[in-house]
Amino acid sequence: MQLFESIRLALMQIRVQKLKSFFTALGVMISVTFLIAVVSIVQGMSVYVEQDFAAKFLGVNTFNVRPFPDINTGDVTEAEWKTWQQRPKTTVDDAMAIRAALPDDAGWAMQDINWMDVSSRYSSGGAQVLAAAATPQYFRIKDLQVVQGRAFDDAEEALGANVVVIGDAIAEQYFPNLDPVGRTLDVGRFPFRVIGVLDHQGTVFGLNLDRQLVAPFSSALAHMMGGRQNLYGVLVQAPSSAQLQPLQEIVREVMRRRHQLHPAQADDFVMESSESALSQWLTIKKYLVLAGIVLPAIGLVVGAIVIMNIMLVAVAERTREIGIRKSLGARRRDILSQFLVESSTLSALGAVLGVGLGIGLAKLVALVSPLPAAVAPWSIVLAVGIGAGVGIIAGAYPASRASRLDPIIAIRAE
Repeated sequence: MQLFESIRLALMQIRVQKLKSFFTALGVMISVTFLIAVVSIVQGMSVYVEQDFAAKFLGVNTFNVRPFPDINTGDVTEAEWKTWQQRPKTTVDDAMAIRAALPDDAGWAMQDINWMDVSSRYSSGGAQVLAAAATPQYFRIKDLQVVQGRAFDDAEEALGANVVVIGDAIAEQYFPNLDPVGRTLDVGRFPFRVIGVLDHQGTVFGLNLDRQLVAPFSSALAHMMGGRQNLYGVLVQAPSSAQLQPLQEIVREVMRRRHQLHPAQADDFVMESSESALSQWLTIKKYLVLAGIVLPAIGLVVGAIVIMNIMLVAVAERTREIGIRKSLGARRRDILSQFLVESSTLSALGAVLGVGLGIGLAKLVALVSPLPAAVAPWSIVLAVGIGAGVGIIAGAYPASRASRLDPIIAIRAE
């Protein structure tokens, strides 16, 4: 019997016995629904953390040279924290030494970051904003686009000009219904001239990135934050991902030499990239995906038992049909393949319905909660494959039993 003919007969049986078929496939459908939903939510969180969070905070193909990590997704012990606090500070001299050692095509920027109070003659008060004192390449490394006005340049950095580029939320709050470019924004106790407004950034883990401002590192902002004595970090960007590791080795050599570390001593600084910052998250992600696969598998076992029982009942109900088919020349493998295809079709159909429900459930969770969702194509293929596999395994014994029936005895069955 041809495969397509077996599938046609299987679909015919499902159509004739709609209710029984539905409840038979229900276990597989529910298990696959949760598999797709859980994996989609984990995948969505992964995209959110790795692309939105890490990329916006650290940049693409970028690492940040600091005394200790800025982003931690795991637990930090008190002893480890005290050790970090005793490490040498990252200084402007360190940053200059790093720049001198880098190739011409590498990006480089100094930065110091802190929360600051701001006000203008048009509005005052409100929550503090995230202020960054940085060198001009900071905009390119962080991929910050200026949509109004312009970013500051090397000349303004050299002069220590009190100019600032602000986020659009700051522009809306402190310059309502006005063009902020050319106007004055008081940052701390110093007036800064607004020269640009950043493109909309959105929020990451509750942090509004549109409430940020960037001023030249040599301006009064760095003096207010103490950046001359203690940098927040030195950003280094590789031209490509393949060049990231070689650049890290160059910087590591510079910093170890400046800190006079012996070969046996561990680094007393970090070079934090997206991968290193999220290493703990990647481990958590593996366990979440594994749990999202293993837990629904328990439901699949139950679904397989149900399918086996239903198929055994089907064999008993269709004993006479099997006998007639055998007497007309159907071989044992024809009967075997018919029941295997019926059980696998039934299970695969439940898996397909589960995939649709799983995607819908993931989208619903993303709609009504902060959890993002991104459907992983491999999870759909896996779910349908598992569904068909469960049907084959569950239908193996009933199909084998049907194929071994004696045609004469089977025809006599009522």
